[in-house]
Order: sequence, then structure tokens, then C-alpha cells
Amino acid sequence: MGRLGPTEIILILVVIILLFGAKKLPDMARSLGKSARILKSEAKAMKDEDKSAAPADPPNNTGDQQPPAQRTIQAAPGDVTSSRPVNEPTDTTKR
Repeated sequence: MGRLGPTEIILILVVIILLFGAKKLPDMARSLGKSARILKSEAKAMKDEDKSAAPADPPNNTGDQQPPAQRTIQAAPGDVTSSRPVNEPTDTTKR
């Protein structure tokens, strides 16, 4: 299998336009971009959570524990429609 030349790329683009139609392509690209931004923000939140979850303080085993506050993962700036609350697992056992 060789590399794709300009002729093959143009042929692939024409087939994609014929299959999906010119009206649906911008919507598909927009939703793909939103998905990528959400994935990036979720990965960043997980990385930040791992850094902040370092075992600096030993856990207190008292009976007066308060449930953790619900946190909200924000998508990229300007994309406020995809912000949503995250339900954290309440299982405190180590796996």
C-alpha cells in the first residue's frame, strides 16, 4: 500500500460529500470539535485530580464525615452548553 496522493484525497472527499451531503458536514465537524473539547477538558480534570489526590493527609476515620461537594467539569471556554455536574463514586474502599 502506497501513500495517498492528491488525486486519491480529492476522490475520497468527493465520496464523503456525496454520502453525507454538504448540509450535514458542518454539523458533523462542529459536533466532532465539541466532543474533542469535552474529552480534553475531562482528561485535564482527571490529571489535576490525580495531582491533588496525593497522600499528603491521612484520611480521618471519624463518624462525622460530610459528603464531598459535587463538582462540575467545565468544557472549553465559550462552550457553556456542555457543562454538566459529575456524580462522584461514593465507594471509599481502595481497589
